[in-house]
Amino acid sequence: MGRSHRRQRKQHPPGWLRRTGIETLGWTLVVLGLAALVLPGPGLLTLVAGLAVLSQQYVWAERQLHPIKVKAFHAAAEGVKTWPRISVSFLGVVWIVGVGVFWGLQPPVPGWWPLSDDWWLPGGWGTASTMIGSGIIAFGLIIYSIRRFRGKPNPERAATRAAEESRPDQATETRKAYNNRPE
Repeated sequence: MGRSHRRQRKQHPPGWLRRTGIETLGWTLVVLGLAALVLPGPGLLTLVAGLAVLSQQYVWAERQLHPIKVKAFHAAAEGVKTWPRISVSFLGVVWIVGVGVFWGLQPPVPGWWPLSDDWWLPGGWGTASTMIGSGIIAFGLIIYSIRRFRGKPNPERAATRAAEESRPDQATETRKAYNNRPE
């Protein structure tokens, strides 16, 4: 054991590379989220993820992220208040996954289809997989909402508390410290 063990410093990427990566990933997620609002896919979830990434670099994104989180947690708490709402949510998940499987299997074009055959279920398994993935994500979010908010005496307060717990105030301080360090 005569060898001295030197502690190696972890190599961090240069600041410009980190900023470029954050911006590229964040804006890509925001654009995909906006597209998925009208196309099959988890639009709001992707949009929030993009804002979360951008909030590491921009204060405006951090400010936009918190109110969206509060509204999302309130909607989640509201969605699991009653068993009929939960049942309808699960039926929606089954419907989305079922349509995704149907879409992917590409059944023959029915005789009543008024458009060109090329417009029958475009995208194949690419579109189908986003629908199935959206259903799986929705299923997970329903389970999360049930565990987090169902049966609470005041679900709205629990939702606000959940949004506050995830508020990135610490991230702001970390970002300020990171941006002010010498490169």
